[in-house]
Amino acid sequence: MPVIYLSTEIHASPERRFDLSRSIDLHQISTAASGERAIGGTRSGLISMNESVTWKARHIGISQTLTSRITAFDRPFHFRDEQQKGAFKYIIHDHYFDGRPGTALMRDVFNFQSPLGFLGSLADYLFLKKYLLKLLMERNRVIKEFAESQKGDLLLSVQ
Repeated sequence: MPVIYLSTEIHASPERRFDLSRSIDLHQISTAASGERAIGGTRSGLISMNESVTWKARHIGISQTLTSRITAFDRPFHFRDEQQKGAFKYIIHDHYFDGRPGTALMRDVFNFQSPLGFLGSLADYLFLKKYLLKLLMERNRVIKEFAESQKGDLLLSVQ
């Protein structure tokens, strides 16, 4: 069971970090390279408890659709999204936020497993963990950029 741990320091209020992290619009900006777009469920704005979103994207040359649901929500400290339908056996992504104002950490714990038993585990080890880490790092880079600038004000004002 592969797990990715990632910490990103962000200079913004706890609420701002939290809300930008659950923004469907910002997620689409951060995944522009794969053409990821929301096609079902909550398709824009801020996703909340028990809401779901269906994404369509091209990853590793393959067009994919994935539906995830918010299954835990404690603003501004933590939320969890879990795959409901998609190519993986499972994905559980916990987003943790330090409650301190100013500079604090945003932490991701991303649990996933590919299907297909041994072959899936081999793919996880050989390239998927590295690929997913790169996606998460880009996502967090964009969240940080928006949280620490007026771009975040513009995005949150239309949410």
